[in-house]
Amino acid sequence: MLDFVLFGIFPYVAIILAFAVGIYRYFNDRISYSSFSSQFLEKNTLFWGSVPWHYGILAILLAHLLALIFPSAWMIVPDHLYVLEVSGLALALFTLVGLGLLLLRRLDNARVFRVTSVMDWILVATLLVQVDMGFMVALFYRWGSQWYLYTAVPYLVSLLSFDPQIQYIVTLPWLVKLHIIGGFVIIALFPFTRLMHLVTFPFSYLWRPYQVVIWNRSRQSKRSK
Repeated sequence: MLDFVLFGIFPYVAIILAFAVGIYRYFNDRISYSSFSSQFLEKNTLFWGSVPWHYGILAILLAHLLALIFPSAWMIVPDHLYVLEVSGLALALFTLVGLGLLLLRRLDNARVFRVTSVMDWILVATLLVQVDMGFMVALFYRWGSQWYLYTAVPYLVSLLSFDPQIQYIVTLPWLVKLHIIGGFVIIALFPFTRLMHLVTFPFSYLWRPYQVVIWNRSRQSKRSK
């Protein structure tokens, strides 16, 4: 019963919540979509944390997505499997280091700490736990890039067809199952966080009047003197 609630019902609840709250915020609180960049408060640690985080997580998500869309093409020969497994483990570690630096930045810098909301802390903590579990799965459960094709892929496809086949994953180790649940938890949290700016596009920029920005360097130089 618990497995069906977690893997047969909760994924739909998370997706519906993401769409419903996301649409509500778009029409009623669009200004909150802004990421409210803290780059002006501190940018050195931000750079060293943001670069590995973004490149690492995008590569990992792309690998998961390609295996889901093209499972037959993802089946590789054993010699290449070692390369794929080591690459996945390295990407997970790369991403984990980047996210750890971003968390340390918010804890260590007083100005950044003050502008960090409760949802920011919840999101960063959730992402950190999720990436850490993914790293441990890659480290302790070998050949995940292959058994993923025979467990998670058919399960996710069954969710898309509104016929959840949880038998594909209920026998997996709890660490793997928690990693799957963590993915849907992040989807459920998505509309409540600043990550919403990822799915918005500035279409209004196409027809809004030009905005001219002029740097008054002479005034700045006088103040410095």
